[in-house]
Amino acid sequence: MTTAPALGPLAGVKIIEFAGIGPGPFAGMVLADLGADVIGVDRPGGAGPFDLPVLRRGRRSIAVDLKSEAGREVILDLVASADALIEPYRPGVMERLGLGPDAVLARNPRLVYARMTGWGQDGPQSPYAGHDLTYTATSGILSSFVRDPHDGSMPRPVLPGPYLGDVAGGALLLVAGLLAALHSAAATGTGQVIDAAIMDGASYLSTFTHALRLGGMWGGTPGNNILDTGAPFYEVYECADGRHLAVGALEPQFYDELLRLLAEHAGLDLGPDDPRHRLNRLDQRRWPEAKALWEDFFRTRTRDEWCAFLERSDACVAPVLSLEEAPTHPHLGARAAYLPVGGDHGPELPVPAPRFSATPTQTRPSPARGAHTDELLAEIGYHPARIATLRSTSVVA
Repeated sequence: MTTAPALGPLAGVKIIEFAGIGPGPFAGMVLADLGADVIGVDRPGGAGPFDLPVLRRGRRSIAVDLKSEAGREVILDLVASADALIEPYRPGVMERLGLGPDAVLARNPRLVYARMTGWGQDGPQSPYAGHDLTYTATSGILSSFVRDPHDGSMPRPVLPGPYLGDVAGGALLLVAGLLAALHSAAATGTGQVIDAAIMDGASYLSTFTHALRLGGMWGGTPGNNILDTGAPFYEVYECADGRHLAVGALEPQFYDELLRLLAEHAGLDLGPDDPRHRLNRLDQRRWPEAKALWEDFFRTRTRDEWCAFLERSDACVAPVLSLEEAPTHPHLGARAAYLPVGGDHGPELPVPAPRFSATPTQTRPSPARGAHTDELLAEIGYHPARIATLRSTSVVA
């Protein structure tokens, strides 16, 4: 099986990615979408329980038994011509396989060796398992995702899904670090090791919250601040049809526009004593009262009825769309933000972001495991007889 030449700003960059789950595959997908030649090193045999074909897209795949000496040599021969490597294992696993940074960088000193873990390469938690939830909890950032029940109890954190730790703090910061290290290697001729820990990344993401806290805009009981569901003008409200409306009229001029449109189209008339009046906008003592009034108000019409006159304005209002609804939104449709995969009637998935004017990106299919084994071995100079021997001895598949 051969693969069409890649397009995108990373065309010509070769990255070896060892199979894993979560942030590693997502990072590999992003790099492949950007045009890199991402070579997935898969284990011979079937897929794991968390294998997600969409995240495997755009790669070439080689299946190798990493525990065999011959398999180790295959990997070292592959990395000799690569620009970067991504490995997702616990600290020490690659060293035990004979594929740690010392062995690999000895073969290719220009290589960027990226290590993706939850806790990092050192520290008392580093040997142990974890998931997005445990890393974001320990970083402190999970405590800011709350909704205060206003019954005297401490707010319970709301799980933000895998986006905060695995994707943003893990995969995307790994990509940023890898690209920065590639730039350095191009300038100096020397590669380096990247210690990308999800906990570090989640902590780094919380810098914005720390900035708000130090600026006097975040404090006290979580769920009572301007950006964490405390403010009535930055909140999600249920509508008459049970669907929801996101109101983000944060700045005073946008709040004024919201009130103007609601007065014009919904008959809202606020006196100066009303907690929703523009003069009372920042009176935190009255936020719970204002929010209760807004909750009753927005339940009087359906989500789409509100959006008909609020959405295309500076009121900063949007419908809360489901994953199934999002591709049908007029704005996303106009930007072709979703495209069908596998033909016109296939599932619609988001297109890569951001968008490049001179080197546009593309998505490519997800390969079967080992689909490019022979092709990749031939590229590094293995003769057909040697490839056949490796297959017959189950070193590759």
